[in-house]
Amino acid sequence: MNAIKKYLGIVWLLLGPISLYYLVVTAWHEMEKKPVIDTKIQWGVFIAIFIPIAIGLMIFGWYALQGEYEKIEE
Repeated sequence: MNAIKKYLGIVWLLLGPISLYYLVVTAWHEMEKKPVIDTKIQWGVFIAIFIPIAIGLMIFGWYALQGEYEKIEE
């Protein structure tokens, strides 16, 4: 089970920046299709909200990779 946690730690660690990259690319393409202020505000809010989520995924993955979740406190 601990090995699975470490492998999934790598997945979470990589999922943060990869998903953020695809979100920014999608936002860029959507803003090029419809370059009005409403679209820019909408995608700006999406990106601003998702950045802490992506950082949290990376932190969670780092802790899982380091084995922090193997320790059970009593």
